[in-house]
Amino acid sequence: MKNGKATGPDNIAAEQIKALDEFGINKITELLDEIYETGEIPKEMLKSIFIALPKKYGATECELHRTISLMSQVTKILLRIAMMRVRNKIRPKIGDTQCGFVEGKGTTNAVYMLRMIIERALEMQKDIYLCFIDYTKAFDRVKHWEMIKQLKQLHVDGKDLRIIKNIYWQQIAAVRIENEISPFQMIKRGVRQGCVLSPDLFNLYSETILRNLDEYPGIRIGGRMINNLRYADDTVLIAENKEDLQKLIDIAATKSKRMGLELNSKKTEVMVINRRPNLNADLFVDGTKLKQRDYFKYLGTIITQDGKSHTEIKARIAQAKTYFQKKKPLLTNNKITITTRKRALQCYIEPILMYRCEAWTITKEIQKKIEAAEICFFRRMLRVPWTARKTNEEVPKETESTRSLMSRIRRRQAKFVGHIMRREGLENLVTTGRMEGKKSRGRQREKMLDGMTSWMGTKRVTDALSESWDRESWKDMIANAKGQGT
Repeated sequence: MKNGKATGPDNIAAEQIKALDEFGINKITELLDEIYETGEIPKEMLKSIFIALPKKYGATECELHRTISLMSQVTKILLRIAMMRVRNKIRPKIGDTQCGFVEGKGTTNAVYMLRMIIERALEMQKDIYLCFIDYTKAFDRVKHWEMIKQLKQLHVDGKDLRIIKNIYWQQIAAVRIENEISPFQMIKRGVRQGCVLSPDLFNLYSETILRNLDEYPGIRIGGRMINNLRYADDTVLIAENKEDLQKLIDIAATKSKRMGLELNSKKTEVMVINRRPNLNADLFVDGTKLKQRDYFKYLGTIITQDGKSHTEIKARIAQAKTYFQKKKPLLTNNKITITTRKRALQCYIEPILMYRCEAWTITKEIQKKIEAAEICFFRRMLRVPWTARKTNEEVPKETESTRSLMSRIRRRQAKFVGHIMRREGLENLVTTGRMEGKKSRGRQREKMLDGMTSWMGTKRVTDALSESWDRESWKDMIANAKGQGT
């Protein structure tokens, strides 16, 4: 249990339980043993309080808030025990296209795979049709009886199943707004957001919708048909033409409805990635035409219809500069040492700029913009005006450092690629698997791996990737890389 967490309906904090030391551990162990043996959970442990947290600053509408369930600390201990006991049954059933709530994966994996698929398809002169699905309150629409049915099919231990069943079927909750609390009510559907069990339970539930889609059309890489990528409920469907994508949308909509989930036709959008402009795709969900976009913000990164990273990188630079202005009193304060201010720059500003840079394709033009942004931060931090006639080589020296942002981006890319290459996962497949098609004549568009291997001093991508299997050799290549630019 972590300290400083909000209390549940019983107002008992984690620190109070820890203060009981061995006596408290023995009493809680006796209680939980009895609960597991009898299956009866005390009513106070079944209570929870919902609070609404704004998704963004200044939100006033209900749709712009998410609810979090506050529960007893003892209930959390019980749920964590149940989670550890059922996880080994659930996780093997989660498909490798799911990156949310999966150990060793995150948004980086999902964004990397999508960008890599797009990049490789364009190289083979293929069009990519994408549908970004938005579910209406997905976590709140889970049917409890269907969820329990799936756990039974996994042959989850009877005692664990009984605990989960009683937690969900007997739970009651109230809503707290400021200092007012509503009467307690039965909760008949949805997983509890804020509960340690919920991520695995939701992944298992949503897996039913898109399970066994290999037989349906998509993008074939390395003999594997890939037609969806997921991060929790954020789903993108992938096909080579609009007819195939319409089939996938129909299947997803039908299966989702059967499971109680509903596609939000107002927020579900489609995009066509191609080298030809203005390629229309008339796609529908239950008779409602979906919006076609030139760009879409997927897991915080901008995907554009030309398949390039330029727009995303420029947007990241702009966001970093905006946040620099918010932190200006700290970053430009001459009373604070330059070392501390540099640490603050790396802590607050650079993570915004470098968000999911592992998947960026960086051309020479974009590299110059990244380097210019770094110098811009140094100049603002030192309050050096453009009229001061100080060169871009002189400014970093005043901060007792060198230009290193571009090198750090390349290092992150190389470390991530090395990591996925040493694992036999879907990321490895989309990176190295064979894709059918024919390259266009003439000079090819620069790809993410081209820039990374060039920085590492390797001429061929295949040569670099073959080295990645040896962790120590790969580390040495990264450490010794001089690369281009900074």
